Parts: sequence; structure tokens; C-alpha cells
Amino acid sequence: MRIVVLSGSNVGTKTRTVMEYVTQAVMAQDPDAEITLIDLAEADMDFADGRNFTEYTGDTGRIARTIMDADAILIGTPIFQASIPASLKNVFDLLPVNAFRDKVTGMVATAGSPKHFLIPQQQLVPILSYMKAQVVQPYVFVEERDLHRNQIVSDDVLQRLDRLVEDTLTLTRTYTAMREEREAAYGF
Repeated sequence: MRIVVLSGSNVGTKTRTVMEYVTQAVMAQDPDAEITLIDLAEADMDFADGRNFTEYTGDTGRIARTIMDADAILIGTPIFQASIPASLKNVFDLLPVNAFRDKVTGMVATAGSPKHFLIPQQQLVPILSYMKAQVVQPYVFVEERDLHRNQIVSDDVLQRLDRLVEDTLTLTRTYTAMREEREAAYGF
């Protein structure tokens, strides 16, 4: 099983902190999983310009191909100005419309205020659904008060992250088995 953990911002540390925990949780729950942590803050990304994702080179091409090859994607995003960051939207724009078909996606949002709790539901879910993803519910919302000095200090947040990882892995295994059974029925 190939899992991509995506820290979807090119600035800040809160989302990266949470997604590092998610990466560790995946490794603890499924040691055989092939996990790739992508932090957009460490990548030199080109803006999407309508080319096929296979035509991009460098970090942009590597990230697009890694996402396309994944079985599951755990997306972490901060909330800036009541929206997802442009760097994350750019990743979606690089990919074809059916990029997430047969992929399970889980979401984590970090924000400075509980007022932004519905942003993932209003902005990420429509994008992921349009791109044919199987979206794990519920997503995990992490507030500023849940983090201190690049550490998650809320046991509730840790439990919800562990559950998100567990649900993502379970759904990925389930959809993979269903797809393999459907393909085996063709007999070729």
C-alpha cells in the first residue's frame, strides 16, 4: 500500500508538525506501508499551466507522479484567510480530473481559530469529490491551542489523528480488495 502524507503549505510549521505525527501513526499501524511525506515548504513547485502532469520536471513532476501512484493520500492544510493555501490548490491543478479515482483521501486542517472549522468541508471536499476521491469522514481539525512548541499537546487531537489513520488504512484495504475482485471477474 502506497500512502502519501501531504503537508499542503509552503510556509509555517503547524501543519508539518501534525503531518509528521500522521506519518508516524501510519508507520505504527501498518509497518509494511510505503509512506512518502511531502512538505510543500521543501519543494520548488511550478505553477500549473495546463500541461499533462507527466510533462513536469523537478519537484513538481516528482510530487505529481508520487500522488498519482498513491493508493491513499492524507492531506494536511492550514487555513489562511478562510481558505486553503494556493500551494495546495496548485497541486490539485497539476493533476487530471480523475486523479483521485480509486484513491482514499483523509484530511487534516490546522487553524488559529475554531471559526474556520467548516473550511475543509466547504472547499476541500468539493475538490476531492470532483477529482473522484473516496473521502474519509470525519476530518481532523487542529486549533492553535492544540499545539505548543512544535508538539501536539491535545490527547483528543492525537486520538482523532490515530482514528483518521486507522479509517484511511481500513478503507484503502477495502477498496483495494473490491477493485481486485472486480478486475479478477474479467478473467484476463
